[in-house]
Amino acid sequence: MRLINRHPDRAGRLILVILPFALLLFAYFLGSASRLAENPNDKLLPSAVQMADAVNRMAFKADTRTGEYLLWQDTASSLQRLAVGLGISALLGLCLGIAAGILPMFGAPLSPLLTVLSMVPPLAILPILFIVFGLGELSKVMLIVIGITPILARDLEQRAREIPVELLIKAQTLGASTWTLILRVILPQLLPRLLIALRLVLGSAWLFLIAAEAIASTDGLGYRIFLVRRYLAMDVILPYVVWITLLAWLMDWGLKALTRRAFPWYEGARA
Repeated sequence: MRLINRHPDRAGRLILVILPFALLLFAYFLGSASRLAENPNDKLLPSAVQMADAVNRMAFKADTRTGEYLLWQDTASSLQRLAVGLGISALLGLCLGIAAGILPMFGAPLSPLLTVLSMVPPLAILPILFIVFGLGELSKVMLIVIGITPILARDLEQRAREIPVELLIKAQTLGASTWTLILRVILPQLLPRLLIALRLVLGSAWLFLIAAEAIASTDGLGYRIFLVRRYLAMDVILPYVVWITLLAWLMDWGLKALTRRAFPWYEGARA
């Protein structure tokens, strides 16, 4: 049987899913044990015990200076910024995507503009955002918005252009106005694609958030990572990275589940 036609069963799939993570953990802890055996004060590859102690200190013991549980405070701050940024980006991307993909008078100027804006490296304009919007919350949210809105808009624009013309003509034949056409025909087609597009830009959104928090913030997951790096506190940095990855995966899983539940008819919901 050709390899392309071979599919693992349920148990085999589970083993294949776990295997790469198990190998990575094995390689890490093997290297950690080797380095710590040579130098017990080595900080590059902390042991599981050292990282567990750091997690206990950051998550379950109040900070002596602020009285806060730092991990949960940082998580709440970062998730709030990310949620606001993603929400604004989703709304803007949807509106721009519909305008560029459906309305020719808007699509002519918007389509090339979105293409150009999507090529601008958001991190390159981070200093400009801090100058224009200050060092507060707005600049961090705006970095996420500027970073992912053009990508969302272009994706939705393309999806809008793929809607069969016959469908639009039939709706207009039945007397649908432009607004009715957008609300009753276009929007239901684009909403599931919006959720899928949000899944695709989650990694970029987290990247922009961490970068903004690292440069100008007093709390947040990115702020904490770059704060403790000066002490080479890998026992804190690595659990924070794992925690960020877990949060991103949970968000991706949540959006996937929402797409399947809300739009089971959509072909991309099965992806």
